[in-house]
Amino acid sequence: SCSRAKDVTMPAKLPVNFFSTRSPVIDLFRGQLDYADQLRQDSEIVLYFFYAPWCGQSIAAREEIEHVASRLSDQVLFVAVNCWWNQGKCRKQKHFFYFPVIHLYHRSFGPIEYKGPMSAVYIEKFVRRVMTPLLYISSRSKLLDFLSNYEPGVVGFFEFNASPQPPGYLTFFTSALHSLKKDYLGTIRFGVVTDKRVAEEISLVHSGSVYLHRHANTSLIYPKDIMNFTAENICKWALENREMLIRWLRPHGGKSLLLNNELKKGPALLIFIPYNPLAEIHPLLDEITKVALEYHKCNKSQASEPDLQHVGDSDSPAFDSSVTDAHLKFSETFPIAKYPCCNTVVLPQWHSISRTHNVCELCVNQTLGVKPNKVHVPHCNFLEIEAALDSFYLQEHTFFQVISNTIECSNFLSFYSPFSYYTACCRTVNRHFLSLISSEKTIFQTPKVAFSSHGKKDNTQFSIPHIEDRNCFIPDLNISSTNITGLSCRTNKTLNLYLLDSNLFWIYAERLGASRSTHFKEFAAIVDLKEEVHYVLDQNQSLVGPTLENFIKNFSVLYSPLKRHLVDDPSVHFHEEHVVTEVTTNTFHETVFLSAKNVLLLYYAQWCGFCASLNHIFIQLARLLPPDSFTVARIDVTRNDLPWEFMTDRLPTILFFPHQRKEQSVKFPEDFSVNLPNLLKFILHHSSLSSSEPCTKECLHKESVLQQGHISHLEREIQKLRSEISALHQAHDQLEAQLSEARREEQRLQQQKHTLEKQHKTLQLHSAQLQATYDQKNRELLEMAEKLQELADASENLLKENALLRILVASRGGKLQSKDEIKESLQSEQTLSEDNDISLSSATAALEEKRIDNIDTIETEHSSGNRTE
Repeated sequence: SCSRAKDVTMPAKLPVNFFSTRSPVIDLFRGQLDYADQLRQDSEIVLYFFYAPWCGQSIAAREEIEHVASRLSDQVLFVAVNCWWNQGKCRKQKHFFYFPVIHLYHRSFGPIEYKGPMSAVYIEKFVRRVMTPLLYISSRSKLLDFLSNYEPGVVGFFEFNASPQPPGYLTFFTSALHSLKKDYLGTIRFGVVTDKRVAEEISLVHSGSVYLHRHANTSLIYPKDIMNFTAENICKWALENREMLIRWLRPHGGKSLLLNNELKKGPALLIFIPYNPLAEIHPLLDEITKVALEYHKCNKSQASEPDLQHVGDSDSPAFDSSVTDAHLKFSETFPIAKYPCCNTVVLPQWHSISRTHNVCELCVNQTLGVKPNKVHVPHCNFLEIEAALDSFYLQEHTFFQVISNTIECSNFLSFYSPFSYYTACCRTVNRHFLSLISSEKTIFQTPKVAFSSHGKKDNTQFSIPHIEDRNCFIPDLNISSTNITGLSCRTNKTLNLYLLDSNLFWIYAERLGASRSTHFKEFAAIVDLKEEVHYVLDQNQSLVGPTLENFIKNFSVLYSPLKRHLVDDPSVHFHEEHVVTEVTTNTFHETVFLSAKNVLLLYYAQWCGFCASLNHIFIQLARLLPPDSFTVARIDVTRNDLPWEFMTDRLPTILFFPHQRKEQSVKFPEDFSVNLPNLLKFILHHSSLSSSEPCTKECLHKESVLQQGHISHLEREIQKLRSEISALHQAHDQLEAQLSEARREEQRLQQQKHTLEKQHKTLQLHSAQLQATYDQKNRELLEMAEKLQELADASENLLKENALLRILVASRGGKLQSKDEIKESLQSEQTLSEDNDISLSSATAALEEKRIDNIDTIETEHSSGNRTE
């Protein structure tokens, strides 16, 4: 039995640089987290960029981080750490669920995680806030600028008389960093005041006091006697008591419940504007902030708050006290007359078939006549509204007219207090006509009001305003500068205001109905999940304060004149020759309700496979039914919105709308199979229902004509079917001929196949013979190679011995030459004394003997050398 092979895994490749070597970002691509901690000790502000080399979002954010580092590298240390390599310490110590992750450290405080958009401007804005979490406020004008911002402001007063810092300053500084850590959007701005005169403007007297500014509610001072003065407590106190007039929404792009959780809180006004966080001024944002402030300003007593509107030079040392005093005296004198409680009342129609209503604006007001010293009247409650309605309905006949082109106002005294009265202003409104009126005329033209017989009268003609234009309804109440002041507290349809950056989230605006071809990415829409509707601000109007105010007012009234926006499919373009009509949101009423035909409508979706299988059935059905009496249509429910009464939770769904009884739509039974016979029976059954009235001769004649039309139509269809059958027979004969030809071709190919197989076998035999010959020749070549190798080795040895012999011969030749020289010297000395003859002869004999021995030795060696060769 063979054992199972082990799994073979290839080790991971060594990581490489993620950032360029010339980048100002220090790239620790091996995950050296310990070295990163050492670098952090030497820098005041450090940004850690934890990434994974394969992550697409990390790759996309790399360029943004480099852009920020190129601007702030002289003040901030940028460190990138590869937290994916399995051998690095970052991977072993950190466990991130997503990449990239950005952490910031301010000295020893941190980490402060950044969760905002991976855009250079947003990252730089957040880094700058971490660098300077406190804004130094040196003058009253800067204090006004700080408090007038839409973001909540926290101001701390510290006198720098001690060294190095006054008590509590470091705690307040750390609380600003805590707020950035808990809320990455940075919606709370922290400022510090060192001048005692500036601090007195916001009621800060003692050093170490902390002030939370709120626009619509009473501002607060940190209660030191109740809570300990710690950074965590200050941050928690500010977050719990902050005032969110308008909030930024920044979806991160993944699965999230952010929008769902916010929209579930109630109707929401979503405003899309192009936003640059690094810009010094934001005019459009300031205008939207003013609208939000007026909308939420319910408590109008602002005696303790500084006036946020600059008067005169911004560097003026003091406020205009006279203006402030006048404002306070006025608010004390007319606390209710300036901000009344109003309710919209719609009188019944003067005729059952009329669409004309008398709409009245009923307000509870305080008399402008004789007053006691001071009247403390709370906000309008249910009892006051009920009393006003009772008084109004007693005088309802005063305003009951068929059509009136003027606004008629009248005052009714209260039953309970001599110092209160009720104001009712009524006008005639045709809802259909009101929807056709241009918004520009209704916004910018203020009509003149004509009083009834109860007061002064002026019969001036004017254009009909929107319902919520209260300044037009009640001229006595033109004291306030805007009509939406405190509207969030005077209506049951309170809006939550949200801002989105159109540079990042324009796709959400397009899904809500924004145009894709617009050059200015400004858009506003109201979404109401409870009512399942949303309204879109006309993109032809500029997104300015008055436009938003009227948009909010139109939504807030009881009978809103706003038209519900339905999402349509802009890519649908169909021609008249199509037998099945494609219905969209814009053509739904025209095709289904206003049509004089019987309509069969199919609800489908692009992702529905069973819906696609019904297409051929509906095409056949449309061809069978007479086009003069029946319309077969379909609608894509995923790309189009429908009125709620025609919505469905099951696909496909088939509805039939009979002629002259469109409100009695019938649904195709779900237990029946969807095929052509069942659909025909279903249509004929519900289209031929008898009415309650007896059929006359004219009715019978029309019915017979209709039947004859059906018969003629069916005969034409039968003739078409017969022609199609004959065409099918011809096609069948042609197909038989093609099949016989294909069979002959198949036989010919089979014969070629057998021939090729025989040739293949012959080639295989020949190949085997060649392979055997090749193996034999290969063995012979190997043997010859071995013999040649042996000859080469013997030749090499002979060459070595030959060289050695040459050396020996050369040495012997040298010795013989020396002996000849000795002999010549001996012959030259024969003239010596005879006494030496004997010695000389003996020496010569000895030399001769030695020479003979040498010659014999040489000859012996020479002969042995020849034998070797």
